[in-house]
Amino acid sequence: MWLNRDMKLSAYMNKKKGEEIVKKEKFNFAPYILILPACLLMGLIMIYPLGKVFYLSFQHYNPTKPFTNGFAGLDNFITIFTKKEFYNALGVSAKFVACEVVLQLIFGMIVALILNQRFKGRGFFRALTFIPWALSGVLTAVLWSIMFNQHFGVLNDLLAKLGIIKEPIAWLANTKFVLGSVIVAELWRGIPFFAISLLAAMQGLPDDIYEAARVDGSTKLQTFRFITLPMLKNTIVLTTLLRTIWEFNSVDLIYSLTGGGPVGKTTTLSMLIANQAIKTSNYGYGSALSVVSFAILAVIAVIYMKLSGFGKEEA
Repeated sequence: MWLNRDMKLSAYMNKKKGEEIVKKEKFNFAPYILILPACLLMGLIMIYPLGKVFYLSFQHYNPTKPFTNGFAGLDNFITIFTKKEFYNALGVSAKFVACEVVLQLIFGMIVALILNQRFKGRGFFRALTFIPWALSGVLTAVLWSIMFNQHFGVLNDLLAKLGIIKEPIAWLANTKFVLGSVIVAELWRGIPFFAISLLAAMQGLPDDIYEAARVDGSTKLQTFRFITLPMLKNTIVLTTLLRTIWEFNSVDLIYSLTGGGPVGKTTTLSMLIANQAIKTSNYGYGSALSVVSFAILAVIAVIYMKLSGFGKEEA
């Protein structure tokens, strides 16, 4: 009798404990409610514009010509792939991005290696390195337009004094030099990004590995090649990918320096999109160009991450 009562009491207590556990394990909505405002804001400033661009890419939409507005289907995309201006802009973008990313990485690495050394005034020079990156694209364009000015530019004056040129060069109007001039201006602004990112990564590398390399008699070049460079791999991959995307989408500096000219020599894909939206108000065609640009960048990013093996642990 007592045994049966104890068994019933034990079963009852286990049941109550089970109910309490179930209550405790009930889904907690609080975290999701707390992040809801942030998600709504993110949707408002990111998802909605992307959706709007995708929608407009299938429309004939020009506010200045409302009588032509309407559903376009694939017309905008067909126009893109049948126009020479698209392929010209794509070629200019490829040259611009390739030169910028490669040169910025090389010079950024050199600057980072120098600033990683111990010398007097190192903090000052580190802060000084950041200045070009902090300037806006428009301000950078103003500074370099003065440098490249045909009549009173610093560059022409310097080259003339060195006896390299006899006549001043119109750097931003000459089709031979204009793209190179824009690349130099953007290079000056972009080097600090790589320098600061790589320097920060170098500061986190363990000292004992370098001490062991010194004991083994490794030269500085060997240390850089076999220790520093492999340990910076993920940083290099990530910064290169980010810079590729940013340079591909760069508009402000080119627009302020050349406006895409002369004769389309500096018209990148982003510049072509900006011209369609700002100068001609052809938002449907401009949106279709934006969708194509997004698709190109997505493919580049996926292929690059696969080839680089980003995030994979070394065996």
